[in-house]
Amino acid sequence: MSRWSGDSTDGAARAAVEPIAALVGVLAVGAGLAFYVVALDAATPTPVDRSADAALDVVERELTVGGIVRPSRRHDLEWQTPVTVEIETDRRTWRTGLGGAVPRPAGELDPREAVVATRPVSVAIRPGETVSGRLRVAVHR
Repeated sequence: MSRWSGDSTDGAARAAVEPIAALVGVLAVGAGLAFYVVALDAATPTPVDRSADAALDVVERELTVGGIVRPSRRHDLEWQTPVTVEIETDRRTWRTGLGGAVPRPAGELDPREAVVATRPVSVAIRPGETVSGRLRVAVHR
């Protein structure tokens, strides 16, 4: 038999829920929210320090003439932040800059002390002679 809005019913019989069923429902919703938060946290990208990439772009622009890095121009750089600029070829390494980053014995900078960005470049080692090398910029923390 169907009920109509005009039918009189006992108020206690309507909208009654068993306490166990209500508790299970609350726990299921809570568990769903917890899984969602964990998944959302895992999907959030970690921030990347782009300061070394930006500094590398600026330094390369300042050191490059005609697409070739000129190590002699590294003395003309104006430092506003503590950075180390390194130009490396098979024959020689030029290093200049401000800051306290000390290279490892292999000539590498410790990534715990600085954010490092590297790019392959052509390096003029003397007039008329160009070799491949790497331009490395470390922004000190």
